[in-house]
Amino acid sequence: MLRGYFKIAFRNLAKHKFISFINLFGLTVGLTCCLLILTYILHELSYDKYNTKADRIYRVSRSFLNGNGEVSLHLGAVAPPFGPLLQHEFPDIQQAVRLLSTGHIPLRYEDKIFSETNTFFAEQNVFDVFDIGLLQGNPKKALADPFSVLLTEEVAKRYFGNADPIDKIIRMNDQFNFKVTGIFKELPENSHWHPKILMSFNTLKDTALVGEKNLTTNFSSNNYFTYLLLPKGYPARNIEARFPAFLDKVMGSPGQKPGTGPSTWTHLYLQKLTDIHLRSHLDSEIEDNGDIKRVYIFSAIALFILLIACINYMNLSTARSALRAREIGIRKVSGARKGELITQFLSESVLTASIAIVMAVILARFALPLLNTFTGQTLSAEVLFTWRIGLPILLTPLVVGTLSGLYPALFMSSFQPVKTLKGLFKADGSSISFRKVLVVAQFSISIILLISTAIVFGQLRYMQQKSLGFDKEQILTMNYADQLDPAYKAFRTELMQNSYIKNMARSSRIPTGRLLDNQGASSEAGDSMRPVNADIKYLAVDYDFVPTYGISIAAGRNFSRDFASDTAGFVLNETAVTAIGWKNPREAIGKTMKYGDTKGNIIGVIKDFHFESMHQKIVPLIMVLPPASWTGNSFGDLSIKITGNNLPAALAHIEKTWKRFLPGIPYRASFLDERFDGLYRSEQRQGSLFTVFSGIAILIACLGLFGLSAFAIIQRTKEIGIRKVLGASVTGIIGLLSKDFLLLVGIAALIAFPVAGYAMHSWLQDFAYRVQLSWWIFLAAGFIAAAVALLTIGLQAFKAATANPVSALRSE
Repeated sequence: MLRGYFKIAFRNLAKHKFISFINLFGLTVGLTCCLLILTYILHELSYDKYNTKADRIYRVSRSFLNGNGEVSLHLGAVAPPFGPLLQHEFPDIQQAVRLLSTGHIPLRYEDKIFSETNTFFAEQNVFDVFDIGLLQGNPKKALADPFSVLLTEEVAKRYFGNADPIDKIIRMNDQFNFKVTGIFKELPENSHWHPKILMSFNTLKDTALVGEKNLTTNFSSNNYFTYLLLPKGYPARNIEARFPAFLDKVMGSPGQKPGTGPSTWTHLYLQKLTDIHLRSHLDSEIEDNGDIKRVYIFSAIALFILLIACINYMNLSTARSALRAREIGIRKVSGARKGELITQFLSESVLTASIAIVMAVILARFALPLLNTFTGQTLSAEVLFTWRIGLPILLTPLVVGTLSGLYPALFMSSFQPVKTLKGLFKADGSSISFRKVLVVAQFSISIILLISTAIVFGQLRYMQQKSLGFDKEQILTMNYADQLDPAYKAFRTELMQNSYIKNMARSSRIPTGRLLDNQGASSEAGDSMRPVNADIKYLAVDYDFVPTYGISIAAGRNFSRDFASDTAGFVLNETAVTAIGWKNPREAIGKTMKYGDTKGNIIGVIKDFHFESMHQKIVPLIMVLPPASWTGNSFGDLSIKITGNNLPAALAHIEKTWKRFLPGIPYRASFLDERFDGLYRSEQRQGSLFTVFSGIAILIACLGLFGLSAFAIIQRTKEIGIRKVLGASVTGIIGLLSKDFLLLVGIAALIAFPVAGYAMHSWLQDFAYRVQLSWWIFLAAGFIAAAVALLTIGLQAFKAATANPVSALRSE
């Protein structure tokens, strides 16, 4: 019986080629988009689940509260003593492992020098927590000894070629020798961290690096990513609930009063390992993470596109019901029951969906590289062929076919055979009204996607064009090397001798980075000093930072080499002045202030500028000159302002000078404007994907409208002929045939506007600086949808309006 149903279904598909093409094309494109987006979603949701203990691993994070009790800083890394102390105080914790990222670090083997980025100091029990495949070496001993190092195969190949890397010596930062004790397998892409090099954590006990005392007593150096392994099924909240008492015990002072301990200004939290990639957006992360909101958005887009394709099928199937009325009547008279007719019509929709899913799988495999270009990821279609995903895909034709074919099947199987055989069949008002509802739904979705695309690109353009408060053009940035300190004056002099070099400066951070450093401040209030409730972030700079970046002075002056006292002076931004409580920048000049352990006077106030991305508000900022007594890494970055007259010559001179002064450290530089572009790369990709999928949604909707209007015009052929004989103009007939559909688009716009407005308002809340939702964007999207619909309908309406009326009347 089923064979007969599918045979008739094939015949009907072949008989009505035009409608079959629209249905098949729409479902194929819709399912292809769904498969591509599903590949992306499954990849995002799979992060860190390759770890066999993923459900038991938690990361410790730390927040800091300001004077008002508000969280001012939340870090994904914590101070080094917390790992061992947590395991000691909470016996239920099975393992605690610490990781320290080195940032950019130069490594040398013989005459080969590389600048490595994904390098971590890791404790030796890292293999007991994470699934890291060791290809060579002993996991129990590989990281036990100080100055031992593990490499990935790719890194080992770069350094040693085909030679055995074990026991080879590589030199770090031209200061320390590390012995290779193993080779480990590179972590998969769906991991929230991707180490290329793992160094023994015990190395940090050397006083030339961190020192054992700092590792056990320094609670202010929050750079250590700390992970805990809990027993299976153990509720993490049991430990979290005891964190305040733990903080007061290990950080508090003897005899402290209740309610005054460290837990009043700092908190600890536990994050599930599998939540880090999509749900963690803290002020410090081991790598850039994804966003669960983006997963939700693209899931909705996939469902929208598939829904539009299914609506096409329902609309066109019910619209062509008049063409099959006689067939249905004959089958009913011949004894066919309603259930058999429903099965017949459903078999046609399931067959169409089956062909569509086969074509969609093929198209998805070919289109996946294009999606990888948009997302910047390396997605693989292999995930679709696992049994957990493949089985639902195999059932897709049944589900999609039933959803899209059920209403047409119920509608057509209800025809009365007497009326259909006498040619008295006419579609009832309910079916026409339902089709109109479906058309409204299609165009509502299309308009929502159009508005969303316009606002996403508007926000991108706003971020890229908004004044930053400084000049980011032609600034070359690079990591500053401490070895340059003794010779920096000579290095700067040689660079500045080149006419293409305008200025250069050193700083602890550079724009595009995060301002995370805070030492606590108090300001002059009458005859005493009062604590500042606001968090004021600090930036260590040299005398040339402000002029190099072209930052404007609001009051006072910049640091100057002519004033030795400036090493105890401060330069604030306008937001800091307001946060402290002064009315204007001029009032702040000359005021006494204490920041950390340094007490001095405010010598200048700079105008606010965007140091961080537009996602963050401009924060209170204080600039300081590191005094000669400071130890450690005062500066982390070097910025060089180039005139732009001869860029190749300037870059060649900088590289040559760098290599002469720092022969053991690789030259590595990037332009600041490129770094700013990188801040919004995910939004740019999201905007591009929005554009593609919006275009696809509108294309599918217009194809359905094209077929629907074609049937509507065929049914009104006699009416058109009569109107032409009575003198109706071509324009009048086109307007008559188009107005009903344009009315539906207008209703769709009224529904889409508030939905899109609410959705995009929520999306824009992620940006501290954002565009306004302008009314013209909504109207423009409505007009575009109306214009596309009018063009779709108008082509057929024009053809019908210019046809010979005699032929139309004779056909009746």
